[in-house]
Amino acid sequence: MPARIRVAQAPDGLLTYAIPLAPEALPAVAPRDLLAAWDHARAAATAERWGAPRRLLFRRPDGEAQELLLADADAACWAEAVDARHDLGTAAGLALCLRLLALVEVLGRARWLMGLYSVTAEGIDLHPELLRAAAAMPLDAAARFDETGLRRLLSRPIPTGASA
Repeated sequence: MPARIRVAQAPDGLLTYAIPLAPEALPAVAPRDLLAAWDHARAAATAERWGAPRRLLFRRPDGEAQELLLADADAACWAEAVDARHDLGTAAGLALCLRLLALVEVLGRARWLMGLYSVTAEGIDLHPELLRAAAAMPLDAAARFDETGLRRLLSRPIPTGASA
């Protein structure tokens, strides 16, 4: 039975998640789910459906607590959108949300990824290999993607016509 995530809401609207594992232990997700979450979150942002801030309290393997706060308006919006479809009170929903946010974060800092996505008037097109890597590779302790590990995963030749 998967570990249970407890969720509580403070009077000010802050949602707190007590997560009995570390970000690195969250499961992989399906690439198609990651892409659907991206599209749904983008639609929520366009519609200005802002969500409540979320406080994630992870339990490290050594028993120590680790806090991650999703207070930025965009992160809260995207988390709200994923929660509406996938329930952040589950490891699978939380993994999907954090992978989505990690993907946005790494796209902003890793310029070498520019050939694996394109920005269009309709949004962003993500290369299927980038989606596969983001869906499968573990998050690090900060709930981000390790850029070196991502580069290694994506360094092998990418077949043309690959699909998510």
